[in-house]
Amino acid sequence: MGNSALRAHVETAQKTGVFQLKDRGLTEFPSELQKLTSNLRTIDLSNNKIESLPPMIIGKFTLLKSLSLNNNKLTVLPDELCNLKKLEMLSLNNNHLRELPSTFGQLSALKTLSLSGNQLRALPPQLCSLRHLDVVDLSKNQIRSIPDTVGELQVIELNLNQNQISQISVKISCCPRLKVLRLEENCLELSMLPQSILSDSQICLLAVEGNLFEIKKLRELEGYDKVCISVLHLCPRDEDSEVTPMNVYLQDICIILFTSTGFIPQFGGGF
Repeated sequence: MGNSALRAHVETAQKTGVFQLKDRGLTEFPSELQKLTSNLRTIDLSNNKIESLPPMIIGKFTLLKSLSLNNNKLTVLPDELCNLKKLEMLSLNNNHLRELPSTFGQLSALKTLSLSGNQLRALPPQLCSLRHLDVVDLSKNQIRSIPDTVGELQVIELNLNQNQISQISVKISCCPRLKVLRLEENCLELSMLPQSILSDSQICLLAVEGNLFEIKKLRELEGYDKVCISVLHLCPRDEDSEVTPMNVYLQDICIILFTSTGFIPQFGGGF
């Protein structure tokens, strides 16, 4: 894009604290943003071709709360990213990330992390250091197992759909705040699903459709008598009806609602 157009965006961001430049074919993080390190609260550079983040600039946005770089070509994240002490939302869906910086646990204000559609092969242990993290989306990666460290996660919702998970540590039942666990379309045998998820956890909603067992087989697990299985039909299939992509995704999925906790999932926001 032309320099004059970029300058116009920078001038607007200086007034609003929001810099959004999507679908512009950018191959680099705009160096012009270094002029705004002290006043930007939101940066959205999604749907570009950015391959890396400049270490000398990215960590200087002292007021930044939201950073979105979905659908780019990032392969690594610089350690300096973890200097963003006020960052609450980080969305890096559909990049080429294989791991997170070792200092990622320093993002102490982070509440929402989206890493769907990357190349992660393991659950990043750094996430266990983030005490305010509420929602993590690791769907569509290459994760094969969930280790014991998962028990230290403080998240409320964990999305692991469409990975290659065949083993889950029983420690997942120890997550103190975990209410929603999504494990759809993985490689789980019924015997690999810890029974303690049903009988001894805080989990209220478990999505396991598309694994290597039939949902009805869950009746054989201890703790099944504490749950209620429901099939949702939340919207019509009529092509002329107004349905959002989220509602389409909700059609005909099986969930398990744990009634013992009294937790009622709010499907409108993010199933």
